[in-house]
Amino acid sequence: MLLDPVMDPQLALLVAAILLDALLGDPDYRLHPIRVLGHGSIALEHWLFARGWNGRLAGGLHGLAVTLGALGAWWLVHLGFAALHPGLGWLWDGYIAYSLLCTRDLLDHGRRVLAVLDDLPAARERLRWLVSRDTDALDRGGVVRGAIESLAENLTDGVLTPLWALALFGLPGLIVTKAVSSLDSMVGYRTERYRRFGWAAARADDLLHWLPARLSAPLFVAAAALTGEHWRDVWWTARRWHSVLPSPNSGWSEAAVAGALRVRLAGPVSYHGAWRDKAWMGDAAWPANLTGDDLRRALRLVAVAAVLAAVAAVGLFLVVRA
Repeated sequence: MLLDPVMDPQLALLVAAILLDALLGDPDYRLHPIRVLGHGSIALEHWLFARGWNGRLAGGLHGLAVTLGALGAWWLVHLGFAALHPGLGWLWDGYIAYSLLCTRDLLDHGRRVLAVLDDLPAARERLRWLVSRDTDALDRGGVVRGAIESLAENLTDGVLTPLWALALFGLPGLIVTKAVSSLDSMVGYRTERYRRFGWAAARADDLLHWLPARLSAPLFVAAAALTGEHWRDVWWTARRWHSVLPSPNSGWSEAAVAGALRVRLAGPVSYHGAWRDKAWMGDAAWPANLTGDDLRRALRLVAVAAVLAAVAAVGLFLVVRA
């Protein structure tokens, strides 16, 4: 028998976190859990490097310590609140879960770019919050492509994996997911400093998002059908062009969105002053000089996909707990 959703506190936690994220967005303050985790990660990294511990083993231990530290900090506070009253423990858990979901924040960043698209310098500046590429020389179409690519990629990293981890494994699963993603964004780079030290974080992040990235394609098929986009082009585009990007995961959602909108994404791009001749993603007949209307369509598509992901999360919870 399925659990009674009114009586089950874990399902209530999942639904409350989804609704609070949708209504309020990501809270912005100094002691945000991800900021605290980031400060701890940097402090431990500097401590290890100062002692010459900068190889793969040190990087793995760094990631393990940060992740376990995040779990331990949450659990200790939970125990303290729960000792006072079980309801306080639940409120603490709900607050942490809400703080670690970022669907509203992702869409808001895309909308901020759209709002100033007629002011190209301002649009480039706002795009910097979403991408790591150089934005100073981007034309209007390049800004739109960058925003759409970020929306598509971050749907997997920031929405699908965290939501489904919360549904399947509870708050500890969500905390581990966000810790691994945060570590990858901090040390998972192929630079001289992090090539070896960040290897474990990068590989863990690849493994974490492997399945959600591939499930993003059928999710976008459904979202495209609901929004009147080109749902028949989503799957074959994702299968054909997902390998254009070096990441084993991000190409799936980006190629799926390219197919849904029938636009070309990726292409040559500059990072830290050096141009990379990235291949185009999408049919050669599709436009690459994109407009504000394309960004509006992408925002609508990603928003509907996020709603479907939330519904799937609740369904997963009910099936697993049945």
